Amino acid sequence: MTVDTDTAQVPSPFKGLGKKLDAKIVKSLNNITGRTLFPYQAAIVRIGFSLTFMLYLIREWPHRLELYGTTSPWSFDIAQRLIASNGAFTVLLWSDSRLWFELVYHGAILASLGLLLGWHTRTMSLLFMVGVLSLLNRNVLLGDGGDTLMHLIASYLVFTRCGKVWSLDSRRRERAAEMNRHDSNPTRVALWVFFGVGLAVTQTTGFAQLSWGWAAFLWGMWLVQAMWFWVQWRGFPELRALLDFAANLVHNAAMLVIAAQVCILYAAAGWYKIQGPRWEDGTALHYPLNLAYFRPWAPLSQALDNNALLVTAITYGTVILQVAFPFTLLNRRVKNVLLPVLMAEHASIAVICGLPFFSMAMVFADAIFLPTSFLRWFGSRTAAAPSRLVERVRRRQDPNAVEV
Repeated sequence: MTVDTDTAQVPSPFKGLGKKLDAKIVKSLNNITGRTLFPYQAAIVRIGFSLTFMLYLIREWPHRLELYGTTSPWSFDIAQRLIASNGAFTVLLWSDSRLWFELVYHGAILASLGLLLGWHTRTMSLLFMVGVLSLLNRNVLLGDGGDTLMHLIASYLVFTRCGKVWSLDSRRRERAAEMNRHDSNPTRVALWVFFGVGLAVTQTTGFAQLSWGWAAFLWGMWLVQAMWFWVQWRGFPELRALLDFAANLVHNAAMLVIAAQVCILYAAAGWYKIQGPRWEDGTALHYPLNLAYFRPWAPLSQALDNNALLVTAITYGTVILQVAFPFTLLNRRVKNVLLPVLMAEHASIAVICGLPFFSMAMVFADAIFLPTSFLRWFGSRTAAAPSRLVERVRRRQDPNAVEV
């Protein structure tokens, strides 16, 4: 009996497959838990949405009472009945007094500013979410697609580490590292104590009308912050590493949810447009161009509407862009080409249709897909802009000055 030695010496194609698979799994887990992924994208979303909401509140400041306050046609009683049926969250229905409304409205502006600057972002992101939900849920008749997106992103930002870069928090951490000391800031503790005491007092007195779910969420966030303080104060490296792993995991999951939300938004909008007869025949853009509400610049709208070929091209192009966008994420080059086109489209909507805040929300939502290299370049150029401006002014005043 002979043995085929050539066949016996052929190695198995599955040899070492288990080790390679294990190595890839370990590498993936290390990336998910060991690093804060996409910190620049989280920062631009934080800056963009806080800026958008702050500018909106400032613009509507003269009309705040009619929109969300005590003289709103959507009265306090009507809002209470709606909230009782849908369970939405708003602190404005805790009291119908003018003082309470002013505190919430101006507090939302301050929270937006704090989040924009990246000042104690953990606390500011939570207060920003409370302000957004409280105001937008007070009068649901004022909402549009931008407000819905603001609802969602404000809730997701609470779970991100959006102050890692481009924030006052990151600058404070860098200075602490340069001085070789811990990042101990008494303001954080003061904010934690203040809001903990405030939440406890409002609940015990019955002023805060919180469901058990919202009470558990707010107290849970407060306790998580307390755990961070305790670990930093006691100096447990193992627990600190565990908390960092958990925070990275939650952050990365939240960033994935934000990206998925934007994809769902475009896909749903595109496929619904396909089902509309006006989008099928290429005339959908004609109708908003002839509505007074969407014509802040009537001559511009009229000039655009008079070009039938351009109206048809924009109508079909909008549908194609929205349907194709989620699939372009599979190819980086195609995505990087399509993304500026989408942003330019939203910018044109802001000008032509008079929807600046909707367009701002969409542009900054799209920014989560911008390349990290571009964001770092943009950040460095922006940070160097003041010094370049000073240098230009100095050269104009003294043409013989030599740059140091």
